[in-house]
Parts: sequence; C-alpha cells; structure tokens
Amino acid sequence: MITSVFSKSKPINFIIVFLIALIAFVITIYKSDVEELSFFTIVKLVMLFIGVCFSILILNFIVEKNNLSLKNNYEILLLSLFCLLIPQTTANAFMVASNCFVLLGLRKVLSLQSKKKVKKKLFDAALLLGVASLLYFWSILFFILIFIAIIYYAEVDVKNWIVPFLGVLTLYIMATAILLLVNEDFFDIDAILPKVSFDLTNYNSIQYIVSITMLVSFGIWSSLFYLKDIRKKKRTYRPSYKIIFAATILATLILIISPEKNGSEFLFLFAPLSIIITNYIETIEDKWFKELFLFCILIVPVLLLII
Repeated sequence: MITSVFSKSKPINFIIVFLIALIAFVITIYKSDVEELSFFTIVKLVMLFIGVCFSILILNFIVEKNNLSLKNNYEILLLSLFCLLIPQTTANAFMVASNCFVLLGLRKVLSLQSKKKVKKKLFDAALLLGVASLLYFWSILFFILIFIAIIYYAEVDVKNWIVPFLGVLTLYIMATAILLLVNEDFFDIDAILPKVSFDLTNYNSIQYIVSITMLVSFGIWSSLFYLKDIRKKKRTYRPSYKIIFAATILATLILIISPEKNGSEFLFLFAPLSIIITNYIETIEDKWFKELFLFCILIVPVLLLII
C-alpha cells in the first residue's frame, strides 16, 4: 500500500508528508519546555515548521531536477519519517535554517552539471553554505562539496577554484558590516571558534540507540547497492550521485564532532540518506519486500512514540 501511494509523484503525497512532519513537530513541542504561548512564540513555532516543510520541498526539487530517483516521492516520505524517528531535529531553529541553506547550496552545486553560468553558481553555492555555517558552524564542512563539483564539472578553469573564496569573503564583509551597524563591534571570536565533542553519552537512551541502529543498518545496506549502481547510471549523472554520497559522509562527520549532541544535528544527514535509501528501494523487485522495507521504517518511529 505504501509503495502504491508514493511510487508516483502526487499532490496527496506532500499532504501526507507534511502531516508526518507536523506530528514530529508537535511531539517535540510537547516534550520540550516551551515558553508560555504568546503571539511571538506562536509565530516563531510556525516559522520553524515552515522551515521544516521548506527543506522537504527543496529535497524534492533537488531529486527531480537532477534525476536522482525514478520520479517517485520516497525521498520526502523517508525524510519526514526520519524527522518522526528523531523529532528533536525539528526543535532547533538555527539548525533547521542552516539545513535549508545547506540544501539550497547543494542544489547550486548539483546544477553545475549543466556547465552553464558556472562561476555564478559557484559563488551562490559558497554564499549559501556560508550563511549555513554562520547559523551552525560545522555545516562549513559541506564546502568540500563545492570543490568536489569543480573537479567533476569545472576543473579546467583555474578561476573556478577562486570564486568560492570570493563568495565567502563577500559574506564576511556583509556580516561584519551588519554587526558594526547593530552591535558596533566585530565578531566575537570566542563565539565563532569551532568546538568539538566526541562525547556520545547523550545518545545513551532507547530512542537514540534504536534510531541510530536503524539509520546505520539501513544506510550502510542501501549504500552498498547505491555505490554499485552508480556505474549503471548515465555518465552525465554519475557525479551528482557521488556528490550526494559525499554529503552523507560529511553529515555523518558532523554528527560525530558536534559539540552539543541534542539530536538536532541528525537533520543534516536525513536528506542525502533519504536519496540513497530511495535508490535502494527502487532496485527492489519483489513488491512484498519493498512494502516490508518501508513498513519497518514507518513502524520504528511509531513504536518509539509508544514506548
């Protein structure tokens, strides 16, 4: 039944996915100590939920525009279910906003495939990922995707290697100017210096143990087929698939080194991992096994809510 609904892109799919995301969002609000509801608090929560929905729409656009799936909506279903699996990912406004900018930057990086307006796209990608890193520092690791894309699409022109740094410099000048106008001061060095933590004790709970086990097992299994099937893709699209896999590795690295492990850091992993698992689902020929696979991903978040 799940496969019959999401095997083709339909408007009803987005309604279902947004409802799942809304459930995750409501659960997060219920479990957290939300300040007394006021007009401004409600507006903030609404904007936060819009940010989560926007990330779903960006993911769908990235997949369709770059032919990263067979025109289905499995990737947005998986993203919403992952948010339900770890609802804390919808609680941090800075993290949600940073993830949106990362996805927008990824969209620009993948659009280099057309080899049109290369310098403009590199500049835009650097600017977007720069904004993401201002919101959450370690999303700066996704800058690596820009240089991977240059190697695949635009290595010949030396100027292309300089453009991303110009994008970062432009953002720095703009941010400094705004700070001088607002605070009459430059950046607080202590606030922006990178912090690292390898302490995983916050993940020592049933929810995180089960969630991480599922993500790791399903992710590794799907990745084996994903990497194997890249060679079967059209030569034009192969770099895009490799960039998505690289994004998954970088998101995993962010999980490991994130200074505050409160669950919100998993959000960076969900989009690229959804694409990888979607590609595996598309290779499953037995309909009953495909249904069982998706049912497992659906039932685990539900069971965690009951426990």
